[in-house]
Amino acid sequence: MRGLQWFNALSAGPAAVAGLPASLKVADGMLGGQPVRFIAVVTDPDNRFPRARTGEVGLLEGWGLAKAVDDAIARGDQRPIIAIVDVPSQAYGRREEALGIHQALAAAADSYARARLAGHPVIALLVGKAMSGAFLAHGYQANRLIALRDPGVMVHAMGKASAARVTLRSVEELEALAASVPPMAYDIESFASLGLLWETLSVSQIEQPTADDVARVGDCLLKAIRDVDGRDLSGRLGASNRAASSHVRQLLREQW
Repeated sequence: MRGLQWFNALSAGPAAVAGLPASLKVADGMLGGQPVRFIAVVTDPDNRFPRARTGEVGLLEGWGLAKAVDDAIARGDQRPIIAIVDVPSQAYGRREEALGIHQALAAAADSYARARLAGHPVIALLVGKAMSGAFLAHGYQANRLIALRDPGVMVHAMGKASAARVTLRSVEELEALAASVPPMAYDIESFASLGLLWETLSVSQIEQPTADDVARVGDCLLKAIRDVDGRDLSGRLGASNRAASSHVRQLLREQW
């Protein structure tokens, strides 16, 4: 419920945009005197797709995100888009695969990218889990990524149990490996070491944000919006743990 709590706290009053799945919350509010669009994926126990009832990003969510972002682009005012991220996974299931979840999530990612390229400052606020294809579809295309410091805020391609099965290790072995290999870790500090986060900050009550928490996060979001000075994602390559990525790109530029 973190995504919903922070959505309600930050959007503070405006009625949610209609015509979207119940698992999506979208509102046009104000931040620092300028209009912004807040978007969050939330739990929906009555979702027609059982695999997407606890905050996962599935078919309805993917296409709904694409519509919400496209509608913001169509306004033509380049308003900032704030993606509030608390997504445990993409929705895994036979129906999802048969009905093209890959296209739904790709549509969401494409819309966020097009918004960024069209001049919308896109800011992702990580308040909970940011996992697998769900994060790729909702938040990862942002100009700036901000994460709250809390053990419940984590980023990874898959959950620990799934990663352990894929790598033929126990969860304990996986955790030991993560201590020395940052990309394998789940904690937000390790993710920050990859240079992907613009800022991390602490709040007093992440589950039920106080007025001071909301004010602090709001100020950080405003600073992130003002800090956006381009439309690409080149700012993510400065960390020491991404030196090889930077070097590869340098060589490609020189040769091509």
